[in-house]
Amino acid sequence: MNANLKLDKKVPQNALEDTKLNVKLKLAALWASFMFLYIYVDYFALYMPSKIENILKGKVFVFDITQGFIMIALGLSTIPMLMIFLSVVLPAKVNRWTNIIVAFVHIPYMLFNLTGVAWMHMYFAAAVEVVLLLLVIRYAWKWPLIETRN
Repeated sequence: MNANLKLDKKVPQNALEDTKLNVKLKLAALWASFMFLYIYVDYFALYMPSKIENILKGKVFVFDITQGFIMIALGLSTIPMLMIFLSVVLPAKVNRWTNIIVAFVHIPYMLFNLTGVAWMHMYFAAAVEVVLLLLVIRYAWKWPLIETRN
């Protein structure tokens, strides 16, 4: 039985316990949600007219598709991918600042993706991505302190 429930209070038989989730798991879940959205935006962009033709011609927006371009794109997407894992395993103090800094830096990068031809789905995704990143910053910023008793 949950220690937070008062003994004199009647609990319905079908009551659900609301288990408190560790901040590390909240951060990892936010990064995982961010990555799903990040990947699906690129996937749905393939349905935009002339997108595949431009890729076949070796262009993405104004950039030539080169090994360097693909390496940079992979490097930039690897950071939030790794944050799913790092949010769970890093020690609290390092974890807190890593999440704050990486999320803060990714906000302008997500908005940069709207340059050029942007469709409604891209604006929607960018808004949700920014909200997810702001939630990462909020949860990391408000990381609970250890209570000490004197």
